Amino acid sequence: MITSPVLTATQIDTVRSHIKKTWKTLTRSHEHLLQSAKDTKLDHKTGTPWIVYISPLEDCPNIQTVLERSLSSKDMQAIEIRTLPSEVEAIKQHGLLYLPGPYVVPGGRFNEMYGWDSYFILLGLLHDGELELAQSQVDQLLYQVKHYGTILNANRTYMLSRSQPPVLSMMVLALFQHTQDEEWLRTTVPLLEQFYYYWVVPPHLNPGTGLSRFYAFGEGPAPEVVFSERDEEGKSHYDRVREYYQSFEVEDYDVNLYYNRENDELTNLFYKGDRTMRESGFDITNRFGPFSADILHYAPVCLNTLLYQVEQDMANINNILGNEQIEQQWRDRADIRRDRIDQFLWDEERGLYFDYHFQSGKHRRYEFATTFYPLWLGISSPAQAQRVVENLSVFEAPGGILTSTHITGNQWDAPFGWAPLTFIAVQGLHRYGFHTEGDRIANKFLTMVIKEFERHNTLVEKYDVERCSANVSDEISFGYSSNEVGFGWTNGVILELLAGGGKKV
Repeated sequence: MITSPVLTATQIDTVRSHIKKTWKTLTRSHEHLLQSAKDTKLDHKTGTPWIVYISPLEDCPNIQTVLERSLSSKDMQAIEIRTLPSEVEAIKQHGLLYLPGPYVVPGGRFNEMYGWDSYFILLGLLHDGELELAQSQVDQLLYQVKHYGTILNANRTYMLSRSQPPVLSMMVLALFQHTQDEEWLRTTVPLLEQFYYYWVVPPHLNPGTGLSRFYAFGEGPAPEVVFSERDEEGKSHYDRVREYYQSFEVEDYDVNLYYNRENDELTNLFYKGDRTMRESGFDITNRFGPFSADILHYAPVCLNTLLYQVEQDMANINNILGNEQIEQQWRDRADIRRDRIDQFLWDEERGLYFDYHFQSGKHRRYEFATTFYPLWLGISSPAQAQRVVENLSVFEAPGGILTSTHITGNQWDAPFGWAPLTFIAVQGLHRYGFHTEGDRIANKFLTMVIKEFERHNTLVEKYDVERCSANVSDEISFGYSSNEVGFGWTNGVILELLAGGGKKV
């Protein structure tokens, strides 16, 4: 367990107690269906029902009957149940995508189940002994793969065309460690394989490198961004991006690909990149050029490191299930990917991992906290880990780990820090024996979060790790500037860091 020289046992216990209560307020199940269906991110005409879509593979009338038993007649009248069309283009009105069991949402405006948030939420649920809810959290993601084709950015119809970073296999094995349910584990294999292949065939695969990229399938402006990401003057995020392109020279990429200066319009490719940036989970950052518009042309460190872990996880699952030959096939895939990560993503001169630009054949030397992913998941050699640690001062701040070293007005850049990236850095440091550094960063983050909790009586989505503050809105110029309360992944990371910060790896 982490012992902080600054925090008292009472302070820590108070936060633990708060997190334990928060799981209940963040849980959504059948009885909360109306609450779940309400979506502040889209325009909604008062007096009209909220739409809930049921998978076409399900028996819609039967589910409606089940829901009628869980909800009051008043709530049922405020909801309209529809069968999801087989083609996304046929959806005329957006709505919630039905999931059969309870799940935990991040909090605030994020009132639905998110893909990669769920991993950190799961860790928290397991630490808190919420085993039934943890099991359901994983099962809902498996259900998404089966019924909606992949794990979705979140279970809303406007997110059917994009996924989120692949953490499902890690979740399955984390849960299995607690349940030891081999029969259940066996049932996950086909769905884990289906989700894996989503990422390793075109268009997500780049054949030239054998590495994968993020790629969203939707076209045009993201509906939730148009409506909800507006500033005090009523300008949408896309309006602010156009103003940026009008006012500033962009040297990171050919801006003509993304902005038609003559017509003052963002191009179709910009919107494709914008949606893809949201699939990455890092919305918004200038990691792939301003607004990450150029993301389609990169092999990202984070995604490929996670896919290496999927391959290792599939090998481990097949080992547990006694499938030695299949286990070896997955190990071989992981070995190949490790070599490609070394070849394309490691920068020997700088001693960091960088995203690789397919077209130029060069790294984008944008210092970003995803450089810790290969340490977290054991891809780095001891010498590479040492080099990354020699650069630790670039990222280390009074409140933990800076997301990047660039101040851009985006929430996934400096001076902001996020619980998942601090957790990943801390675990990576411990994995390679850098315990002093790992403990120091864990303590910085916990001290900041708990002191801010005492000021505001809530845990939030992100922090200014330079000022050690939860007040971030005035510093964010693009996307949404609010700091959401809850907050699922912050809860999970706090419990994980308090338990030792990753020394068990």
